[in-house]
This record gives sequence, C-alpha cells and structure tokens, in this order.
Amino acid sequence: MIERILNHQIANNKKSLLLLGPRQIGKTTLLRNFKSDLTINLAREREYQDHLSSPSLIEDLVERSKARTVFVDEIQRLPSMLNTIQALIDEKRLRFFITGSSARKLKRGQANLLPGRVINKRLFPLTVNELGYDIDAQDAIQWGFLPGIVTTEDKDIRQDILSSYVSNYLKEEIQQEALTRNIAGYSRFLQALPEWNGKVLDYSKLATKNKLNRFAVHRFFEIFEDTLLGERIFSSEHFKEVPSVKHPKFYFFDVGVMNGILNIFKPSGDYLGAVCETIIFNQLNAALAYKNKRYDIKYFRTHSGIEVDFILTLENKIFAIEVKANERLGVDDVKGLRYVRKLDSKVVPYLLHFGKRTFKIENIWCMNWLEGLREIGL
Repeated sequence: MIERILNHQIANNKKSLLLLGPRQIGKTTLLRNFKSDLTINLAREREYQDHLSSPSLIEDLVERSKARTVFVDEIQRLPSMLNTIQALIDEKRLRFFITGSSARKLKRGQANLLPGRVINKRLFPLTVNELGYDIDAQDAIQWGFLPGIVTTEDKDIRQDILSSYVSNYLKEEIQQEALTRNIAGYSRFLQALPEWNGKVLDYSKLATKNKLNRFAVHRFFEIFEDTLLGERIFSSEHFKEVPSVKHPKFYFFDVGVMNGILNIFKPSGDYLGAVCETIIFNQLNAALAYKNKRYDIKYFRTHSGIEVDFILTLENKIFAIEVKANERLGVDDVKGLRYVRKLDSKVVPYLLHFGKRTFKIENIWCMNWLEGLREIGL
C-alpha cells in the first residue's frame, strides 16, 4: 500500500476533516485508515435517498451506534447535511472525516463549510515523493498518477479504467450532479480541451471552433476547476518591466485522464511536450500544497514569444522552470531561462527533462525530472 503524505498530517491533528479531490484519487482509502465508528456513503443511491428524505437520520445513527468518529463519503451530494454535522461536532464533540469531489456543488448548495471546526485538505493524484521517486518516465507519460492505475500492472486494464473514468465521471457525473444543463456543449468542450492543455487560452477561438457560446466556455472552465479536474494558471507579474501575455493557461489534473479523453496512450510531438509539462505542474502543485507553505505557480511569456513554463514563488525564493520531453537540448532550449535570469539575478533556473542525464547549458542545470523535483525540495 502506498503511504500518502496527508496520512501523517491527519493523524497528528485531532480536528474533524473535509477532504476534497476528484474521484479515484484515494480519498476513501486514505480515510478508512482511521477506522471510524460509523460510515455514511452518500455515493450509494439508497443511503443518499434515505438521508435526503430524513435529514435527522444521521443523528439517529450516531445515537444508536454511540459513534465518536463518523465518516461521511461524497458530501457534495447532500450539502445541507453539514449543518447537522456542525451541531454534532459542537454538542457531542464528535470527530468527522468528510470527503467531497465537487467544491462547486457545495458552493451552489450554500454549504456550511464549518469554519473553525473542520480543517480543509485537498488530495491530489500520487506524487513522486509518495512513490519514493521510483516511477518510469514512460509509464508516467502514458498512464498518469491515479492510485488505481499506478498499482495495476496490466496495461489493458489501465486503459479500461481511464476510458471508464472519462465516460462515467467526466460526463455522467457532471450530468447527474446537474452542474450544467448543456451536456452536448460540455461534451464538445471536453473533447477539445486536451488540445489547449498547457497553452495560452483563447476563449473565443475555442468557442468558435467547437460551436460553443463564449460565456459557456468560461462556465465550463469554472466547472472543471470547481470539480478539481483542472486548473488555470496566470501570467507572472514578477517581471513588471517587460510587457507580457496576460491570458491564462490550463492544465488537467492528471495526464492519464487526459490521454483517456483522446484515447492516445503513446503521446508524441507537441502533445508529448504538453503531457510532460502537465506532469511537472501537477507534481509542483500537489507537493507544495501538502507542505502548507505559501507558494504561487505562474508562467511567463513576452509578446515576442520568449517563454518560461513556470515561475514558482516559494516563500522567499523564485524558481524559473522549463520542461522538455527529452534530453536532446541546445542553447535555444534555455533561452527563456537566460532571459528571466537577466531580468532578476535572484531567479533560480532549472530545465527539467524526461531523459536520464544531468548536465549544464550556459550555467543552467538541465536535470532528469525526478532529480530536479527532488533538488527543488519536493
């Protein structure tokens, strides 16, 4: 069993917990480690309907079982239950472990997120740290980092899982939770989105090409972010003396899921570059979130096309990180890193590649991606 970083943080904190994250990243498995006295699984339709029709049922179950710890799975299906949970925490000093896969559903349900009573955590797909920095680059590129994928050796089963994820969750779940009524438009958006992964977004072009309303495109991006399936990052303002592109870039939460949408499990060309870039973004984002440190991930691109994939601000340090799919590199590959280092000599530049060697180009370290992530402190 793979040890999750959050396991220690949860064990060392005695408060109740709300754990958010997409499906199949291990939320339920993680919280089952803490052996609750009572489990309520709202993903099961019968249990959901029982609690929907009888809001006081959770109180009856707690009383009957004399539970001191309660596990509630998929709270976004019944956000109003959080009001009762608050009362049980306050009056009976119970400890709750709660999972959810849609911050949007909680917001729209005007959910009481229990400020001061519950710590909020986000769970990501597996990190290289959790894997002991022991993962094959080609496996990462093809299959991503969902726990059920990493722990399954059969490649046909991996492909089936990712294909099922796309059809059952990214489409049906969105429809079931009524996050949008425009399911046909959402499906077209979903198929088009991998093409824009890692690129500066042009909402109008995306909308026109896929016969979508521009406002619908904005709404679909919000749904993706609120269901924790992807994230937009914005242009760095650190180099204020240089006019730069301001539109955001977007990244899927897992490259295996992205490959599943396109049914492409052997990425190549420009798409391979986008996959590698996405892996590094997700690894940075997850590892830093778990560290509970102040950080910010942005990108930098001038109007003339000089670009750095990520500008990472971590407390008082600034890293410039460029990502390449292989180690066949030259001086042009570090052009953006050289540029930002001239703008600010305090910037620490790294080029992370998915080859094996470590070397320097013009005094800039070009490192294997695993070694580089470890070097940065992740």
